[in-house]
Amino acid sequence: MEEKERHQKEEKGRMTVQEAGRKGGKRTAETHGREFYEKIGHKGGQKVKELIEEGKKAQSRSEER
Repeated sequence: MEEKERHQKEEKGRMTVQEAGRKGGKRTAETHGREFYEKIGHKGGQKVKELIEEGKKAQSRSEER
């Protein structure tokens, strides 16, 4: 942590964005468990697959012109 961030945190008692993310991630893991992460990972993978297919279709259409 940079000196400026550390000083600001000590002064105001606030946490950094990194600390807030870590805290939120730990809490989510505690409340939702492994299945939740597997489910959202699968959904993300499916979305990426769809986007790749859309990109390939758009590219082939533009090459035809």
